[in-house]
Amino acid sequence: AEGRGSAMKKRDEVHRMAEANKAFAHYRF
Repeated sequence: AEGRGSAMKKRDEVHRMAEANKAFAHYRF
């Protein structure tokens, strides 16, 4: 359970970072 929760949190973090990067690139160019 611990590993699965950690992986889920990591995936959510990556997804959020990707969204932020997309918005950042959109505003930058």
